[in-house]
Amino acid sequence: MSEDRSSTEQKSWFNKLTQAFAHEPRNRQELLEVLREAHQNKLLDSEALTIVEGAIQVADLQVRDIMVPRSQMISIKAAHAPQEFLPAIIDSAHSRYPVIGESIDEVIGILLAKDLLPLILENGSKPFNVRDLLRPATFVPESKRLNVLLREFRANHNHMAVVIDEYGGVAGLVTIEDVLEQIVGDIEDEHDVESDSYIKPLPSGDFLIKALTPIDSFNEAFDTEFSDDEFDTVGGLVMNAFGHLPKRNEVTEIGEYRFRVLNADSRRVHLLRLTPLER
Repeated sequence: MSEDRSSTEQKSWFNKLTQAFAHEPRNRQELLEVLREAHQNKLLDSEALTIVEGAIQVADLQVRDIMVPRSQMISIKAAHAPQEFLPAIIDSAHSRYPVIGESIDEVIGILLAKDLLPLILENGSKPFNVRDLLRPATFVPESKRLNVLLREFRANHNHMAVVIDEYGGVAGLVTIEDVLEQIVGDIEDEHDVESDSYIKPLPSGDFLIKALTPIDSFNEAFDTEFSDDEFDTVGGLVMNAFGHLPKRNEVTEIGEYRFRVLNADSRRVHLLRLTPLER
């Protein structure tokens, strides 16, 4: 009898889910609610729900919401010799770099790290000019919607764009990986933070923080003075700041830091991205 009842309930939810997609929803929120109810009734697993939510919500985000800000950009000066900029490339381990002229507002192209490999064979036997290796730079406004940007990235086979503010100055950088992370979740997940570590610095200047990081460990790492009287972990501190169990990509600010939820389920937060705020 219980199996028949379960089967009937599943069919009922399948019908609701089918109806939600068969007819145009009145708004996005209604569609998300149906999907979340389907997840609660085990018709969608957590990973599928996360991807669908991300795909729906990405249209509400603008480039300015996810870009690497100007102050955290790693750029290369066109006038510099390889021995001057190679240490920064090796240290950051990125695949693409904006190349600038006299100032950061003068982006003249994009350098792919792989295009430097022939230097190993040439061993300085030929004159080097980084301008000979540059790919054209793509420029986008801060206000561009992420779904539009992703479509342009795919159409033009670009992976990076320089973000321009309303005055024509460089505001930051955005990559196709940044956009995809809004859909599928952060590509650097909790497994990228070493098992014996709670905190991992990122090349951008941000940090990956496990929600289970003890508050005293966080205070020691960042020279902060958050109280551990009420909460033992950073996850507890962040959930208290939200006032509810946050979902992926929700953001809150505590003191001089911005916390973005990268991974969470229906019970707790797992992984956070920490951005120091410029005051």
